[in-house]
Amino acid sequence: MTNKPLLLTAMAALALLGGTAAHAQKRVAPSDSRISYCGRINATNPQCYRFNYPGTHFSVNFKGSGLAMIVNPGCGYFEIAVDGGEPRKVQARKPAKGATPSLQDSLVILASGLDKGCHTASVTLATEGWRFKPEMHGLLLDKGAKLLSAPKKPELKLEFIGNSITCGYGIEAESGKEKFHYATENHYFSYAAITARNLNADWIAVARSGIGVYRNAHDVREGSRDNMRRWYDYTQLYDSTQLWDFASYRPDVICVNLGTNDLKTQPHDVNLFREAYMQFARHLHSVQPQAKLVLLTGTMLKGDALGECTSVLDSVARVLKAEGVSVYRFDMTPIDGSLGWGASWHPSMRQHQLMAQELTAFLRREVLAKQEK
Repeated sequence: MTNKPLLLTAMAALALLGGTAAHAQKRVAPSDSRISYCGRINATNPQCYRFNYPGTHFSVNFKGSGLAMIVNPGCGYFEIAVDGGEPRKVQARKPAKGATPSLQDSLVILASGLDKGCHTASVTLATEGWRFKPEMHGLLLDKGAKLLSAPKKPELKLEFIGNSITCGYGIEAESGKEKFHYATENHYFSYAAITARNLNADWIAVARSGIGVYRNAHDVREGSRDNMRRWYDYTQLYDSTQLWDFASYRPDVICVNLGTNDLKTQPHDVNLFREAYMQFARHLHSVQPQAKLVLLTGTMLKGDALGECTSVLDSVARVLKAEGVSVYRFDMTPIDGSLGWGASWHPSMRQHQLMAQELTAFLRREVLAKQEK
């Protein structure tokens, strides 16, 4: 299944909302308390919320026939669902070549043509935003529409830390021969987001394609400076202006899916990987002591690299358990091509569905059941 991007011009968007620019639909600031957010968001400017991790999402309850959101031009792709229906993928439109960008260039329809009763709309950043720096500048309500009280948040909270697999890299590609393009990336259909929906949980993702815990993809054996340990404590990737407030989101479970980029290419140093992973896992426990840690192997490693990864994760888990940390280990089924391929030989959408099925069952059986007891 491949979602075709929906591109809307500002005038078309306004027309769908039942008016023109002169109609002056009601604009709602992103800081409005009736908008329910989840994700690492820099909200220091009440008129401009910034975020760049895939899976950052918000939802609203509203009464009326439609509404739109305003984002900065060309900031990526979003998945939009209305009243729990089939989601649609939307790209924030880029301004015409040579034209001066305006916020209306990225007026994106969330819902239109509905009956004037009560509805719910949800929006998820489908792509990695570190290149495009997404900004949410508010909502534009159709004539007569109004926001209602914010949707209730799920009680269960999850966090997923990972690389391209967690991002949903190339998940909508037709074959492994395709090169990466943001149009085929979609975190909404990743194992992480599906697992969260399976468990009726809220979730945040801290993920970037190519990142590692000690070494990023294709970097030198000695390691990378801009690895996950370097940036995990910040609200946004590659933005050191704001530290993340860990108290603002207390996950019940943190799933870590790192190691593929550290170990998939030679030369690498498994001892440096072990030291870095142990340091990072201890840090996770120090900032989120209430969370159960689940150390995952992805699906792309094989042979000696997979053996090294599982061995390191097993040893880290043993040490952490001895230190009193609630930690679990789980290995998802490696890719063999039987479920197709995503871009650049990444997991396909069907592979992600299998991964989510496996992880959901494991969390229910081994992690959440024990939490309930």
